[in-house]
Parts: sequence; structure tokens; C-alpha cells
Amino acid sequence: MPTLLTRRLALLADEQHRAVLAGGLRGIERETLRVDGAGQLARTRHPVALGAALTHPQITTDYAETLLEFITPAQADIATTIASLDGIHRYAYSKLGDEMLWSQSMPCALPPEEEIEIAWYGTSNLGTLKHVYRRGLALRYGKAMQCIAGIHYNYSLDERLWRVLAADDAARAPAAKRLSAMAYQSEAYLATIRNFRRYSWLLMYLFGASPALAAGFLRGRQHQLEQLSDDTLYLPYATSLRMSDLGYQNDAQSGLRPHENCLDSYVAALTRAVNQPYAPYAALGTKRDGEWIQLSTNVLQIENEYYATIRPKRVIQTGERPIQALCARGVQYIEVRCMDVDPFEPVGISLEAGRVLDAFLLFCALEESPAITPDEGARHTANFARTVKEGRRPGLMLDGDQGPVALAQWGAALLERIRPAAELLDRQRGDTVHADALRAQAAKLADPDLTPSARVLVALREHGNSFAAFGLAQSARHAAYFRSTPPAPAEAAALDRMAADSLAEQAAIEAAPRTSFDDYVAAYRNSNLCHSQYGAASDCD
Repeated sequence: MPTLLTRRLALLADEQHRAVLAGGLRGIERETLRVDGAGQLARTRHPVALGAALTHPQITTDYAETLLEFITPAQADIATTIASLDGIHRYAYSKLGDEMLWSQSMPCALPPEEEIEIAWYGTSNLGTLKHVYRRGLALRYGKAMQCIAGIHYNYSLDERLWRVLAADDAARAPAAKRLSAMAYQSEAYLATIRNFRRYSWLLMYLFGASPALAAGFLRGRQHQLEQLSDDTLYLPYATSLRMSDLGYQNDAQSGLRPHENCLDSYVAALTRAVNQPYAPYAALGTKRDGEWIQLSTNVLQIENEYYATIRPKRVIQTGERPIQALCARGVQYIEVRCMDVDPFEPVGISLEAGRVLDAFLLFCALEESPAITPDEGARHTANFARTVKEGRRPGLMLDGDQGPVALAQWGAALLERIRPAAELLDRQRGDTVHADALRAQAAKLADPDLTPSARVLVALREHGNSFAAFGLAQSARHAAYFRSTPPAPAEAAALDRMAADSLAEQAAIEAAPRTSFDDYVAAYRNSNLCHSQYGAASDCD
């Protein structure tokens, strides 16, 4: 009897439906620190030549003033997306002078906390809100955490695809409750997220690239890392220390588990978190000597403070909060947030990784995805945590559905389950790029030395086991690559116009009449978060 996955694959392979596979969009957000020629954190403000961080659609900052974020337009083919990302890098290098972009997810050697500048967005209420939010992050997590970089992969499927699946479901179960098109799509994306949680440990094994970090990063925190050299800490079998408990973690978020069994309960959980006081934050207050130090004393200042490996998303409108957008118009795409910056790729991610992600996420969307119980959720979290810290350990066992299973064995079986989704994508294109990319991953499972994390450790040895020396060498190599081929005149002119427009837009925002910032924050905190519909967890839990 065919499974749900095989049935859906056959449905989409049909000539009348195959075109929907060409739809959907891929976008990338790449974070990267600005550093000087010695690999030290840049002390300069966000370059005016790059435009206004508040309003530029493609070049902004994230958390620290020196943490650039490049945002590509959403494209139908990941190859086009990565080409756009490459163009943004080339343009940025034409404006950076002697500065470079740090090649790693984990930051360079950092100055004392008080010398790390929080991102600044101007004097408008909106800009001040973004700045104060980051002050709160510094207060809660420390400024060093605001210098970690990653790759965010934004992914959507063609809305026609969801309609094809909905019609097939309805034909097979005519007595079942009918959902609106928006509700069906939202719940389908939540099902995709549940499968992502089940299997994303595989991505960390295949693409994790942060097994080591600068010794000073932890600022005296307790840890179980090993000393690789005077300036470098590591774990010998780690894949992604960035995604371990050394990253954005604290006691306030430790009990926050937004339900992903349906959109109603997901929204309800985040709504509670942004309205629920947390005693240690309350003891700090929102102001110190009359200056705002955090937006609220609740578990989350805003919903985006929840640091999930994946999120349901909807493009927001002016004055709208993310939860409100989800409530009003449903899930539009998903944002994968666990990918490390690949230090061997100038733009931080390879086309091969993008192809694998597309096949992996299509598999997650089409595969059966039952609700996750609390015990199952804990098991998925443990598998992910074990992989990021010990993924390359020989014989490492994970907790599978039927009991303990070797990571390599489960990974190989999972790649085989994903393969038909990759082949379906290739059949629509008329080539083999997805299947080829997936095949390359099987080699990593057979030989852990082929993984990016293992390659990083080899490169560290070639640089005296120094994270700083390796990071500087890769950053310089990438800088030379981008500077050797500056943007074409038309590309540079388009981004110059974008920069000028962003500066003008910020100036207009700052010149407009405004309320006091205290009133602005009060209105923001009191904005409707769908209380009537999502004030309590729904019966899908």
C-alpha cells in the first residue's frame, strides 16, 4: 500500500501538476562580522556608503553594529538566489575600504563587552525600538552572543501545490472537515516544521561548520570544551557549537516550547511568552538612570527573540507584528535558521547545500507528519543536541522511533527516503542537480572526514590550531576573491540607488511628527496579538 509520501510524489509527477514544482521561492539572509586587516572586530559605524541599516532592503545589520546582514530577493531557483548573494558581497567589498567580512559563524577574538557596539538605527521611534531591543538582548545574553553569524534559508512552495494536495486529500476523505485554503497551507507548513524537527540533526552533521571557537568568547562561562591551543577551544567530534547550548540559551527560554502541532497553539505560546513577566528581568526593570535598557521584563521582549531552528513566517505590513501577520493571513514561508556559515564558501553557503535543502524541505512537506508529543519533542531535541556536539563520534547512537540507531545508519536511510523528492525536482528541471547533491552527502556519512566540521579541524591544524589564524586566512582569501571582480557598473548603480533611497527614507521617518518613545513602546506592547482567537492553547496540543 503506498505511503502518503509516495502518493504525493506520484501526484506531483503527473504532467498536469508538475509545473507547480517550479514555483515557490528561495531567499537567503547571510550574517557576517566586519573585521579589520588583523582579524579584529571593526570599530567603525555601519558604512554610510552601504545605505541605512533601518530601511535598506538588502543590506542591514543584525544585533551588533559590526554584524552585517545581506538579504537576497526571493527567487524561484536557489542558483539565482546565490548569484544575488554573490553580487551583494561584491558591492559591499567595493565600499568597505580595508575592512573584511569574517568567514566564520563564531566570532573573531572580541574586545571587552563594553567596547562591542550595539546596532544603531537612527533617532526615529522605530529605529530606537530596534536598538533598545538589542540592548535587551545584550542584557539577557551578553554582547558576545550578538556577534555570532549564521545563514537563514527562507523557503516556500508554490501555493498551487498546496491546493493540489488539499484537493487530493478531500477526494480521499470526503467526510473530513474542510479547511480554507489559507488554513490548509498554514497547517501544511506546520507539518513541514514538525518533520524538520524530527530530522534536522542530519543537516547539522552534513553542514555544521563550527567545531571550534575563540577561547575568549565564553567570557568565563562554565563549559566542557577542550583546549586546542592557547587561543582556541573545541570539541573533537562537534559539528556546530554555534547551535549547541553555548549559543543563545538562557533559563527564561528553557521552558518555552511553542507548540508546532497547529498554528493556533504556536501563536498562543508565543503570545503568552511576550506577555509573561520573568522575575530576573523584572528585577532589572526596563530603564536605568532614565535610559531604556530593554523593551519589557517578560520572557520575550518580542516574538522574534524566540531562537528556534525553524520558524513559520509571513511578510509583515507596516506597523504589524509577526504574530499578527500569521493570525491574519497564515503562514507564507518557513525560515530555516540552523545553518552555519560555511567558511570554505565565499558567500557562506554552497549551491550544493542549497539543492540538498530544497530536496530535504520538499521531503519534509510531503512526508507524513503526525503531531509531536512532549516526550517525542524531547527526543528530537536530544538528537539534535547530541549531533551538534558529538556528530562525528565513531558509532554515535541517536534515539530513533524504534529505539537506538547509529547516526550513520539512520542518516543513510533518511537520504534514501529523500532521494525520490530530489529526483522529482530534477525531472521537472530536466537535469540531475538535486540527486547529485544528495549523492555527495552519502559520502559524508560513510566518511566523517569529508564533513565541513572535520575539514575545519584539519585547516586549524594547518594554521597552528588557531581559530583566529584560520578565520583571518579564510577572510583574506574571500576578500581577494570579491575584490578581484567588482560589481558590473549596472549592478553597482542599482545598489547605489538602493542605498541613496534608504538614506532618504530614514531621513523622512526621522523628520515626521512622532509621539514620545515611552508612548510608542506602550502602544507596541499593547498591540493586538490576536487575543480573542489565540489567547489559550487550542485543542490540537
